[in-house]
Amino acid sequence: MAKSEVSSGRAACRDGTRIVQHLFPRMQLDELLEELQARLEAVLTARDGVHALLEAVVSIGRDLEIETVLRRIVEAAISLVDCRYGALGVIGADGKLAQFIPVGLSEEEIARIAEWPHGRGLLGLLIDKPHALRLDEIQDAEESYGFPEGHPPMHGFLGVPIKIRDEVFGNLYLTEKNGGRQFDEQDELIITALATAAGVAIENARLYEESRRREEWLDASGEIARELLSGMPTADAMRFLVSRTRHMAGASVAAVAVPDAAGVTMMVSASDGNDELTGLRVPVDRSLVGKVYTTGEPIIVNMLQGIDESAPLVERLPGGPAVLIPLGAEQVRGVVVVAKDPGSTPFASEVVRMLQQFAYQAALVLELADARHRAEQFGLVDDRARIARDLHDVVIQRLFANAMTLISVVRLVDQPDVARRVEQTVDDLDVTIRQIRSTVFALQTAGTGAEGDGLRSRITEISQNAVAQLGFTPAVRFEGLVDTDVPAGMAEDVAAVVQESLANVVRHAHANKVDVALSVTQSELRLVVADDGVGIGDGTRRSGLANLSERARRLGGKCDVRSADGGGTVIEWTASL
Repeated sequence: MAKSEVSSGRAACRDGTRIVQHLFPRMQLDELLEELQARLEAVLTARDGVHALLEAVVSIGRDLEIETVLRRIVEAAISLVDCRYGALGVIGADGKLAQFIPVGLSEEEIARIAEWPHGRGLLGLLIDKPHALRLDEIQDAEESYGFPEGHPPMHGFLGVPIKIRDEVFGNLYLTEKNGGRQFDEQDELIITALATAAGVAIENARLYEESRRREEWLDASGEIARELLSGMPTADAMRFLVSRTRHMAGASVAAVAVPDAAGVTMMVSASDGNDELTGLRVPVDRSLVGKVYTTGEPIIVNMLQGIDESAPLVERLPGGPAVLIPLGAEQVRGVVVVAKDPGSTPFASEVVRMLQQFAYQAALVLELADARHRAEQFGLVDDRARIARDLHDVVIQRLFANAMTLISVVRLVDQPDVARRVEQTVDDLDVTIRQIRSTVFALQTAGTGAEGDGLRSRITEISQNAVAQLGFTPAVRFEGLVDTDVPAGMAEDVAAVVQESLANVVRHAHANKVDVALSVTQSELRLVVADDGVGIGDGTRRSGLANLSERARRLGGKCDVRSADGGGTVIEWTASL
């Protein structure tokens, strides 16, 4: 090889070495720049994530309504990790999901799901072990039960517990990260931080609701005390009680059931949220309401829908959380029932305590009102006895003396017209004396506990109820031992006859006056209903009168329907005693 060629080769090698040495530092610099750029992008992403997290924390803490706060937590979590579905499960006292709040599913998709989550399988794992859980594929987990029919497909999963102080309130579930990506460690850190802030927001919402309910409870307690002690009827007080209870508890339906005299059944005396419940009867045996009444202990149910009970009250209540509270402490007067719709938040222990205090206070006020009413009744009995004595000892004696004087005067009168007038006056005085005696007897028996239960009171009540249809008040007169000598079965028939007779007057008579006279002797009961209407026409339906005749025949009496001398109709109904 020539010397010149060797020299040129060495020169070329030196140039290549210089080129490689020149390019190598530049490649390292590019790699460093790319790494720096990646780290800057990570820092920017982390910064954006922190900003988004702070905005989410502010968003969920902006509202103090617990239901709104829970939904905002799920919506914020979905936005932070960019996924499609999210949910928040509230853990009940039984360790299962008492409430499940989904976000990302439409109403149609929710309706297609065959079974709602209860807290089993993968969801139950988070309940049993409250730690963050991240999976790339849900179906690969050993605890996975699979999805119920109608459930949309889901793959990636991220679950984080939400704690309030040391208590696990519930779990936050996220799935299906957009773009087919998987949840990473940064997503877990962000959602864990959000869950911590969510616990604070939920605690604040709870405290706010507790203070608001406490204020409502104080207002309601004061109001029911004022109304009852000022004379509010018990029926109106029960309606007020269930209305305020439902509002304070945030429930869908509230009702109060009271026992009958024998303590065998409970009847719903008032309801709010579902008027069809009023009047329902529930057996004391084998029913939740009866158990609370007999034991005096409240019952809390996280899901009423699965309760195995055939009582009509439970069947008509919403299937969500429910609380049954005794009305009264030492002496239970009834049972207050409040219920929510399925999927609602269970009743917190603070709410249950507040409802118990309100029910106890309401029962105490009812007892005070009853005591006051009894005291007033005793005073009324004394007044009635005094009036009865005055009527008997003074008024009747004077009328009787005047009647005797007029009778003696008739013998001295020569003019027939004057004598007839005097005799008519004596007859009127005799009728007046009988009416006053009937009134005296009613006043005397009113204080013996027969008021409201006796035949006199029932006929008087029937007559008063007919005033609106008649346009005037029927004249009612009693004679004899109406409340004591008439058997209970016969009293039912007599009341029915009075009801039917007055109904006939309303429908057919067009009368301006009705007289109802009931007299009782040792052997016979005689009822006369007379009106001054149009009388009985040929086209008058006789089915009602046939019923009256059948009742009289069955009791050994008869029913006579005739036209009055001055116009109108007279029904004379008798029964054998």
